[in-house]
Amino acid sequence: MLDAYARKLIDPPLDTLGRGLARLGVAANAVTLVGLAFGLAAAGAIAGGAFMLGLGLILTSRLADGLDGAVARATRKSDFGGYLDIASDFLFYGAVPFGFILYDPAANGIAGAFLLLSFYVNGASFLGYAIVAAKKGMQTRAQGVKSLYYSNGLLEGTETIAFFILLCVVPTYFMPLAFAFGTLCFATAFLRVWGAYQAFGQVSSDQQET
Repeated sequence: MLDAYARKLIDPPLDTLGRGLARLGVAANAVTLVGLAFGLAAAGAIAGGAFMLGLGLILTSRLADGLDGAVARATRKSDFGGYLDIASDFLFYGAVPFGFILYDPAANGIAGAFLLLSFYVNGASFLGYAIVAAKKGMQTRAQGVKSLYYSNGLLEGTETIAFFILLCVVPTYFMPLAFAFGTLCFATAFLRVWGAYQAFGQVSSDQQET
């Protein structure tokens, strides 16, 4: 919901940094992998109870996640680069809750499983929408220039990062926060499926002719 507004604020400075990295010969895919490494390190820190360190690593990871696209725009975008970016994002988004589960399985296990299930369903609704949108030649730049169609939703990347930050600040509230955020993720997926039905639910013209 907030990604389109956040992009307007962060894209200009990221593009400046991205052009600087590109001039130094840094590849966009390398930045993606560095960001993923910081994200996985954040999950490891959280699993060990170092929540403030995890918070810092999360922010560093997301800085790199924004920079890889800026470097790509300053050099040459590739389909594989977009694929690597989205795969790395999904791994990061799953790793952080998993870190909280590992930290205290007894207290966080059920809520963490619920949260990861909601991420799975929401991710499927997002990727499925992108596949059909690409088939129909749809395009959007609401979340910036992307390699695939980004359908908006109630919860997007900005809200998820804010949620991860909150978890690191008040880790003892993981269970109620995870249930609340997971419920909103399910609502986001439902609304996206409903939007897909409205956008794609009609029988296509070629099917009508046959």
